[in-house]
Amino acid sequence: MNLRNIVDKVKPTFEKDGRMGFLHSTFDAFETFMFVPNTVTKKGSHVRDCVDIKRVMIIMVMALVPAFLFAIWNIGYQHSLAFGLDWGFWNMVGYGLVKIIPLYLVTYIVGLAIEFTSAQLRGHEVNEGYLVTGFILPLIVPVDVPLWMLAVATAFAVIIGKEVFGGTGMNIWNPALIARAFLFFSYPSSMSGDYAWIGGLQKASQGGTPWASGSGAIVDGFSGATPLANASMDGLAQHGYNFWNLFLGNVPGAVGETSAIAILLGACVIFFTGVASWKIMLSGVAGGLFVGWLGNLAGVTDIPCWYQLVMGGFLFGIVFMATDPVTSAQTECGKWIYGFLVGAICVVVRLFNPGYAEGMMLAILLMNTFAPLIDHYVIEGSIARRSRKKVKIA
Repeated sequence: MNLRNIVDKVKPTFEKDGRMGFLHSTFDAFETFMFVPNTVTKKGSHVRDCVDIKRVMIIMVMALVPAFLFAIWNIGYQHSLAFGLDWGFWNMVGYGLVKIIPLYLVTYIVGLAIEFTSAQLRGHEVNEGYLVTGFILPLIVPVDVPLWMLAVATAFAVIIGKEVFGGTGMNIWNPALIARAFLFFSYPSSMSGDYAWIGGLQKASQGGTPWASGSGAIVDGFSGATPLANASMDGLAQHGYNFWNLFLGNVPGAVGETSAIAILLGACVIFFTGVASWKIMLSGVAGGLFVGWLGNLAGVTDIPCWYQLVMGGFLFGIVFMATDPVTSAQTECGKWIYGFLVGAICVVVRLFNPGYAEGMMLAILLMNTFAPLIDHYVIEGSIARRSRKKVKIA
């Protein structure tokens, strides 16, 4: 109550006709973040719900927390494994925090600075959409990505992928994936290879000393390659990867994409709260399994189709990014088509493009582009069916 009184006291200063009126958008953003907005409709009949955009964004962040927590431990675990360190749980967590916190500081400082500046210049409200984008972005990049590269990619994603289209709710592509695509095509050496996925491994390979390891020597026979980098089941088995490893997530990979268990916990949160479409998630899994099965049938790959679901960023992409309500299909039938094609295209890229082991990023961005077209034909088909029914009745 005291905080509410303080905010109410200084609020007139930040009104549009107040002394600090030029900061109205910034003040409004902080007020609505801390308190429920006290604005109400003045006329007309409206359905009022306690769930607004802010709460939807917070629920999405809560759903991402299991992947975030597992990522902290796995970063330390992979580093300990790579250098043969006898680290306990808290040492791994400590190392993981040291590596992951700078990623979040960079994405939120750069992204929010651009969001607030854009809102101030336009005189618009600051939208809460970047809360989720800023939380996802560090989870889909390698742990050792240079911070300046991440800052440039974040700025590119927010400005080019979002603000030029009008801000939150107007963007065509998922901003987090725009940032990852920018990094992948602009700085491929930092987004691929064996050294990018494990904290300290790249520095040690260049003769440096990784943080808290006491030695720059990599354990003999250790490979930092991700499971997707192995082209066959023999390759997976050779590196000790089985389905349980991949499902648990204690393997090299992007910061928060490795653990299927953690991602499924998040999927349960957004499923039961109705924040994301279960139709897109289910059809995406079906599409991935179908193309993987066809690949097995045709002898293209020996990897069982269900392995495709737990390798790389398949599950993370299907659950948290393909379901983005702004960039995905809006019609109910369109969601089934959209999700199926995302999963199918992801596995097609994996099977037939040896130069790019992962396919989820490209699949989602491609289907973001065609989502409006899918909705258009679904609606046109529905109108045509209704017209034929009217003709028959007449």
